[in-house]
Amino acid sequence: MESMMTTEIWQGKSLSDLLTLEFLASAAGSLLGAIAILLLGWIVSAWLQRRVSSLGRKNKHLDEMLFDFLASIVRYVVLGFTLLFVLNTFGVQTTSVVAVIGAAGLAIGLALQGTLSNVAAGVMLILFRPIKIGDFVEVADEMGTVKQINLNFTELADLSNVQVIVPNSEVWGNVITNYSTNDKRRAEWTFGVGYGANLKDAETIIRDTIMADARAHADPEPFIQVTNLGDSSVDFLVRVWCNASEYFAFRADMTRQVKEALDAGGVDIPFPTRTMIQASS
Repeated sequence: MESMMTTEIWQGKSLSDLLTLEFLASAAGSLLGAIAILLLGWIVSAWLQRRVSSLGRKNKHLDEMLFDFLASIVRYVVLGFTLLFVLNTFGVQTTSVVAVIGAAGLAIGLALQGTLSNVAAGVMLILFRPIKIGDFVEVADEMGTVKQINLNFTELADLSNVQVIVPNSEVWGNVITNYSTNDKRRAEWTFGVGYGANLKDAETIIRDTIMADARAHADPEPFIQVTNLGDSSVDFLVRVWCNASEYFAFRADMTRQVKEALDAGGVDIPFPTRTMIQASS
């Protein structure tokens, strides 16, 4: 029993040393100090998180999602330092703890390379904002309207309003086509007429039909020219500017209306034909 009381247990102290009133009072003081540090760290971290988040909401030119992410990082950093201070209060060597945490972080990072690459890409998307919520985009061979961008994935609603989830690493690591960045787009068509058609009349019909639509912009000036002599048709290349929000409907409507106008004007629109000759037996 006496040998157990004198055996070193913790930091060079024996059990008999640990049972003294002086040590118990010191331990109680350390415990109260640790609790106070934890409470203070928790309060300060929450306050800083709210302050950083509020910066993104006060200014409409700043990205709320980016500041929410930064606010979370600030809070966890403060809590991490708070934990180190608590351990130091009990006499724990924090340098060794930091080394262990670093080694563990490296191992976790290697195991979660894919997830971390998505997070890194998410930060880049939020920071540089090549796309934003509401944009109509094409990314990673997927086309749709951006509904959400978080640190792991980007959510799209495709043309059929089906949810499409694209990992951020696929978004940032591929070509991004954003159809909503510019407010104007140039619609393009190719209309073929027969070799026997009057090209001047055909051009006039095409121009008048398209420019009569309120969605067509007269400035910049439309481009309507013969650009190809095909196997069975003379092809007009037509380029007209319109508002980006009206592009798809405008392009579809003009395809039909120009065809009907050419028919009404007596302009022949050729189509491929095939003659079958049956050999006599």
